[in-house]
Amino acid sequence: MNENLLKKVRKIEIKTKGLSQNIFSGEYHSAFKGRGMAFSEVREYHYGDDVRNIDWNVTARFNHPYIKVFEEERELTVMLLIDVSGSTFFGTNTNLKSDIITEIAAVLSFSAIGNNDKVGVIFFSDRVEKYIPPKKGSTHILRIIRELITYKQSQNKTDFSAPLKFLNNVIKKRCTCFLITDGYGSFDESLQIVARKYDLCSIFIRDKREDVLPNIGLIHLYDKELGKSIWIDSSDILTIKRFNDYRKKQDEVIYDKFNRLGIDNITIYTGDDYIKSLIKLFGKRGKK
Repeated sequence: MNENLLKKVRKIEIKTKGLSQNIFSGEYHSAFKGRGMAFSEVREYHYGDDVRNIDWNVTARFNHPYIKVFEEERELTVMLLIDVSGSTFFGTNTNLKSDIITEIAAVLSFSAIGNNDKVGVIFFSDRVEKYIPPKKGSTHILRIIRELITYKQSQNKTDFSAPLKFLNNVIKKRCTCFLITDGYGSFDESLQIVARKYDLCSIFIRDKREDVLPNIGLIHLYDKELGKSIWIDSSDILTIKRFNDYRKKQDEVIYDKFNRLGIDNITIYTGDDYIKSLIKLFGKRGKK
């Protein structure tokens, strides 16, 4: 590892490890640890027990209601699905979207290992670019951070079905998954399958200039995913309206789909404080 890369890794480690230990540790535990439940035993039904846990086979055998008892799994698997497509390498503030994705992934990773969980990563564009199997330990997390900083994707386009189908094939037991992306791409039935099988959250990373164009006359726009460029007149009212309507419709489709499937999601902009947004997400889940 060269000296410059070592400094970058160390800088992110210091910042994100401190956040996970001092701010997110308790929130993470309450939001996710109680969601990994393993079967423990069968016992007689008592007044007030959840009828959804009744074991009907045992109940029929003894002619008396029995329920299944579950206990919190001490160890969970956390999977990070990281978007490395061309559109993430954009930003009009200090940081690119990819920079924020790296920091948030590092915070989640340190929070997970601080709670004795394994962490794995799937980097994706319109295909699975790289898979890092779930493991524990600081050395493993530092490897993830190093890959987040240095990884060069082979493709610029986005296809969410690729990482979701791959996840479904390689991780057999229920786990907590974070889809960290700008959301620009199409989803198929694999999103619904993963949402049912795993505990899925989505963190959308955006830049405000993707929603609102500045009125500065002619602007040269380049779509890195499609490899196409276009000139538009940002002072033209009709052009701006078409742009705003298109972006609004895009977001409505995405958020409606995730909300209907019960997938917790937040949107974080490159110039915003992502700490507050993550605390809000964790707090929301902790109250469920």
